[in-house]
Amino acid sequence: MSDNLSIRKANKEDNKSILRCMLLAMEDIACKFLATENKQYAADFLLHFICQEGNMYSWQNCWVVEKGKEVIAAANIYEGAQLEILRKPVINFVRQHFNPEFDPEDETQAGEFYIDSLGVLTEEQGKGYGTTFLQFLIEEFVVRNKQNLGLLVREENPGAKKLYLRMGFKAVDKRMLAGKKMEHLQISL
Repeated sequence: MSDNLSIRKANKEDNKSILRCMLLAMEDIACKFLATENKQYAADFLLHFICQEGNMYSWQNCWVVEKGKEVIAAANIYEGAQLEILRKPVINFVRQHFNPEFDPEDETQAGEFYIDSLGVLTEEQGKGYGTTFLQFLIEEFVVRNKQNLGLLVREENPGAKKLYLRMGFKAVDKRMLAGKKMEHLQISL
């Protein structure tokens, strides 16, 4: 890969780097889940679960892009059929500590691996690293492992949608997540 890039499964020591990238993709959604506007609560919440095992935000479900020795991008991906199991500890925590009414929409389902979040550090955006990362994930999940790969894109983010469509994703339906209109895109062989 160019620019001294490498892509690998995350490890536990990547937690704070994963958080930086994940916040870019879902800080406002985490705030909505917690029923707060306090961005520090959202960051603490995500870091808590990134550091843990057996949940949807765990480092175990992440891939990272390193430039040199610095993590510049992270993607959180898990099997859609595992959604209920992986989000149960998250739902319980949110209901107990923040938002007793928390009842999130299903963002994925069986039959796809789901990119829950993908973030590239702001200072590294616009350099093609996100595209390179997506190409790798498509190769890993779709080509090599013959899986469907899905994601949600916000309707108010046409630039991201254009990138995903250019990479071969197709619109399959529309969904709501945390009160936001989303388009569900998928790529398969």
